[in-house]
Amino acid sequence: MKKNANDKQKKTKTLAVGNGNSMQDILLDYALYIILGVLIIWVIIYDPRFVSIKNFTNILTQASTRIILALGVAGLIVLQGTDLSAGRILGLTAAISASLLQKLDYGSRMYPNLPQLNLIIPLIIALFVGAVFGLINGFGVAKLKIHAFIVTLGTQLIAYGLLQTYIDRPPLGAQPISTLDDRYLNFVNGSFMIGTFKIPYLILYALIMAIIMYVVWNKTTLGKNMFAIGGNPEAASVSGVNLTKNIIFIFIISGLLYGLAGFLEAGRIGSVTSNTGGTYELDAIAACVVGGVSFSGGVGTIPGVIIGAVILQFLNYGLNFIGINVYLQTIIKGIIIITAVAIDTRKYLEKK
Repeated sequence: MKKNANDKQKKTKTLAVGNGNSMQDILLDYALYIILGVLIIWVIIYDPRFVSIKNFTNILTQASTRIILALGVAGLIVLQGTDLSAGRILGLTAAISASLLQKLDYGSRMYPNLPQLNLIIPLIIALFVGAVFGLINGFGVAKLKIHAFIVTLGTQLIAYGLLQTYIDRPPLGAQPISTLDDRYLNFVNGSFMIGTFKIPYLILYALIMAIIMYVVWNKTTLGKNMFAIGGNPEAASVSGVNLTKNIIFIFIISGLLYGLAGFLEAGRIGSVTSNTGGTYELDAIAACVVGGVSFSGGVGTIPGVIIGAVILQFLNYGLNFIGINVYLQTIIKGIIIITAVAIDTRKYLEKK
């Protein structure tokens, strides 16, 4: 009887602890969303004019290239890595795309004798450049066993140096690559109607890439291997997963996404400078961690990445809308990244 009573007491204590942990887990899982939600609500209360179809469409449009970039970075974070070169690769591919698609009658064309190109040619070149950088990063991580932070820091500097050299070329010298072909601008910034709503093409492009990456992550062997490697590389290797091949493939896919994002970003903003793409990788990393992609590896979802990118863009747009100082916005972004990683680390320790 005494033993049964003790067992019952232990069971009751276990249930109580379990319920407590469950509530704590819920708070940990949604703490950052609650904080960001409060900030967004504060923006709406501060200026109710922020709530409009036009503003929401602008937010989704501006978030589109960030989403594509974040989709590339997310796979690397799932592998317990990161990518500091994403923004500069975007800037380089944006510059290449824009330089090949300037108007024929523009007096300061980078390539004055270049005939009008089909849009697919600069797109393929941008994808190729992105893939090459992805291959270099992947080879450094998978084959040379260099930490992703160091490899991508190096390729970040290489990409930035190439971008500066490319833009600051004689005889024109450093100047924005602008006055782009109308076909290019329409392809990127055009829209179509669904009923009474105008949907920008950029939102459609981001949605298509999200669907493709969802299939890659959840319906292919590569995606399953990615999560296995991120969760436990040793166990994945013992199970017969080729770590080198899979890691390199995932880095190449990320590079392709950076190239596509660069091609679209140049058309979206209408001109490219050596600053294009600067800190974009921080936005992508922040979107991933806000969206639940864990730096501990093996955890992440495509919808989470999209939600993270949209929430951050929603906040950026809102703070600009109400006139918050741009330097203060940078501080807020830094706090968000630290908070997101801190919560992610805490969740990892709780599970252990």
